[in-house]
Amino acid sequence: MKEERNVTGTETNPVNPQHKDTRNTGPGRLLIAVYAVFALSATARAGYQIATKFAEAPLAHSLSAFAAVVYIVATISLAKPGRTWFKVSVAAVLTELVGVLVVGAISLFDPVAFPHDTVWSLFGRGYGFVPLVLPILGLLWLNKRRPS
Repeated sequence: MKEERNVTGTETNPVNPQHKDTRNTGPGRLLIAVYAVFALSATARAGYQIATKFAEAPLAHSLSAFAAVVYIVATISLAKPGRTWFKVSVAAVLTELVGVLVVGAISLFDPVAFPHDTVWSLFGRGYGFVPLVLPILGLLWLNKRRPS
């Protein structure tokens, strides 16, 4: 069955045409705002680190840049309606979760591997552990707002 589009261009549920894609409404807007803040802060941090200290810790600074890209993709995809953007959101948020768990564990058990912190170092301790909690909340929200 082909999906219908309403006047605003957002996808509707083919079974119930009145049901819109609502990932970017209500609490979803707060989630998007937090991702946007992290996108900006991670981008600024990575840019500064790469410009001034890249040779001291290339892996850590490259991971900071990677985290920034993940946060940018998550922000954009969470704000956009549609199944494709939903899938991009899930991929970005899962990538973030895996990143924070892997980098967090490595930075905890082998601090020499990350002589400079990244957003995900020590499970996001430098950011109040928000990088650890954010993808969990994101996945819960995406599961609740899964397109039919």
